[in-house]
Amino acid sequence: MSAQHPRPAAVLWDMDGTLIDSEPYWIAAETELAERFGIEWTDEDGLSLVGRPLDVSAGILRERGVDLPATEIIDTLLARVSAQVRDSVPWQADARDLLGEVVAAGIPCALVTMSYTRLAQALLAHAPDAFAVVVTGDRVSKGKPDPEAYLTAADELGVDIARCVAIEDSPTGVGSAYASGAATIAVRRLMPIEPQPGLSRLRSLEGLDVAALSAIAAGETVDQLGSET
Repeated sequence: MSAQHPRPAAVLWDMDGTLIDSEPYWIAAETELAERFGIEWTDEDGLSLVGRPLDVSAGILRERGVDLPATEIIDTLLARVSAQVRDSVPWQADARDLLGEVVAAGIPCALVTMSYTRLAQALLAHAPDAFAVVVTGDRVSKGKPDPEAYLTAADELGVDIARCVAIEDSPTGVGSAYASGAATIAVRRLMPIEPQPGLSRLRSLEGLDVAALSAIAAGETVDQLGSET
């Protein structure tokens, strides 16, 4: 990458999967809830919900036979996962290191997640000064892959979305960030990520620094996955 690009106006972070390895918590909570109703719930079922708005996940669980109102399903899952995160944040080490570097550089950060405020607060208790803006799934009318959440974050930060870098890990989240106009980095965690023009795809955030983020914000693209998804 070439050097000396202007820094991004902001870095916009997805939470589940990207910043914290919470997807196993979600899948365990979904499995426990499904088992209460005699329903088999596999890891593949859980992966199919990664990155989706919670009301969509609740609807799928109801369709599978969880006989509870959607609001109660959401509350049950949130309570379980929030308690685990509050007790011990399962940081993605590469993301935590990069977040620390970005914050130290004085670049504003926003948390943009489809999890609700309750879970975001469990994380924020462990990183109280990291995020200037927090946009959660219960604050937007349209969840990811709609770009509303990312556009809201940029608006509340008072910056141009086109000068921001968004970091995501799921196809749904990547779709949201990409559609918003942010320079989008897809980090390969649990889900395959299809290539798109201008989309940077990384195996890990390890080694990524402010200079690299600046280059990506300026229009450079990095694709470590090649023909992989």
